[in-house]
Amino acid sequence: MALKLLLFGRQGAGKGTQSALLAKQYGAPHISTGDMLREAVAEGTEFGSQAQAYLDSGSLLPDEIMMGIITERFAHADVRANGFLLDGFPRTVGQAEALLAITDVDLAVNIEVPREVVLERLSSRRVCKNCNAIYSTAEPPTSPWTCDVCGGEVVQRADDTPEAIGRRLEAYERDTVPAIDLFETRGLLVTIDGLGRPEDVTDRIVAAIDARVSA
Repeated sequence: MALKLLLFGRQGAGKGTQSALLAKQYGAPHISTGDMLREAVAEGTEFGSQAQAYLDSGSLLPDEIMMGIITERFAHADVRANGFLLDGFPRTVGQAEALLAITDVDLAVNIEVPREVVLERLSSRRVCKNCNAIYSTAEPPTSPWTCDVCGGEVVQRADDTPEAIGRRLEAYERDTVPAIDLFETRGLLVTIDGLGRPEDVTDRIVAAIDARVSA
């Protein structure tokens, strides 16, 4: 069964963890916007080459380039055969409408975690500079701030300070929540309680997906 899924949630809601578990559950490739963009640039695709100029200048990519990169990615054999789990896109109503113009979507899943909880999670998050393994002040690596996976330095990201987190959450409420509402008005949204153990959240999401796609 080739599922076409979108995953929404505030920063720190656990989208990365859930994406990996759901991709394994359903066999759909996990497509994050960051990874997709880096892949397009590395491959030198038409839209990847266009994106490089914006990345070099530090500018935001226009929607038409992002949509071009997504269209290129959707043409790959793994997506054609197994669908996709899209994480981090769309971020705006315009992007949501553009996405629905090029593909159908089986379900959009919104992982709901209260703002105060994600603020605490992100403020305590620490990340390996080399492999991006995630730790926290409550669950640090075995050796003091040295990654258990690759031995790299574990640090607090610049965008995980309280001030930066606040700006990102404000942008999410302003820009992305209306996009989520669009999927709800089209009957394509389920909202899942994102609190608790990751495996419990996964069970809730899987139950919601299975109930919807098999109905």
